[in-house]
Amino acid sequence: MTIKTSFYTANQNTHHHPKVIAYYYKEWQDFQMPFHTHEAIEIMYVISGSCHVEVEQKMIPMKKGDMILIDANVPHRLLVNADQTCRMLNIEFILNAKTGVYPSIKELAAENKDLNKLLRWQAAYLMLKDTEGLYYTLRSLVLELSEQHKVANTTVIQTLISHVILLIARMAVEAKERTPLSTDVHIKHVIEYIHHNYDRDLKVSELASAVYLHPSYLQRIFKKRMNMTIMAYITNVRIEKAKMLLSKTDISISDISDFVGINSRQYFSFLFKKSTGQTPQRYRQKR
Repeated sequence: MTIKTSFYTANQNTHHHPKVIAYYYKEWQDFQMPFHTHEAIEIMYVISGSCHVEVEQKMIPMKKGDMILIDANVPHRLLVNADQTCRMLNIEFILNAKTGVYPSIKELAAENKDLNKLLRWQAAYLMLKDTEGLYYTLRSLVLELSEQHKVANTTVIQTLISHVILLIARMAVEAKERTPLSTDVHIKHVIEYIHHNYDRDLKVSELASAVYLHPSYLQRIFKKRMNMTIMAYITNVRIEKAKMLLSKTDISISDISDFVGINSRQYFSFLFKKSTGQTPQRYRQKR
C-alpha cells in the first residue's frame, strides 16, 4: 500500500519502506520549469554546473556537490540561466507500508540518532552540501534500479535507498547542529584523501595541494585538531590496514607492506612493532 503523504510520516506509528518510482540524469540549459508538486519525495543532486531551485518562496543557488531533498506536495521549480548548464541526478521516492523483514524507516531511526532528529524537523526541504560521498551511493542505487529487471535485487535496493536517507540525515544534523569550522573541513578532506591513497607514497605537500593550503599551515592545524602529525596519522592508517590483512588474509608480509604503501619490509616491521608491540609474524600467529 502506498502512503500518500510527507517523508516525515515515517516517524509515526506505522512502518514504511521507501520505494523509488523515478530516476534520471539530465543536463539542463536555459530552462525554466513551471512550479509543480507531486506525491513523491524528490532528491535533486548537482553533478556539474550550477542552477537555482525555487521552493518556499526562496531562490536557492546550487552548484556541483549540492543536493536538495524536497518533501512531497511542496511546490518547487528548477531554473537554469541561458549562460549556465546544470547536470543533475534526480530520484523520486514514495513510502510504502513495510513488507518483509527489512527495517522500516522508523526502525532505522530508532537506531540512528541523526535520522531520529531529522524526522522530527518536518522541513519542507533540505539543501545540503555533499560531505559524505552521497553521490556514489546515489549512483549505485540508480545502477541497481536499472538492473532490477535482470536479477532479484530488492534487498540491495532497500539497503542503498536506506543508506541515502541515513547519509542525508547525518549531513543535515551536522549542518544544523555541528557546523564545522573551515579548518575542520580542510582536515576532513585531508583524512579522506589519506584513506583513498594510503597505499602509495604520500607527501604533506601533495595533501596541502589537495586542499589549497600551505604545507606548514596544514601541518599546524592538523596537529592541533588531531593531536598528532599528518605522517603519524598516515602511519596509523597503514598499520590498521596491515592488521586487517594479517588477520583476515594469507597475503605475504612483504606484499602487505607494499599494499599499505611501505616499500621496505624492514621499515614496515619496525613501524608495526612500534605500534603494536609485536612483529607482523607474531601478530598473524596470534590471530
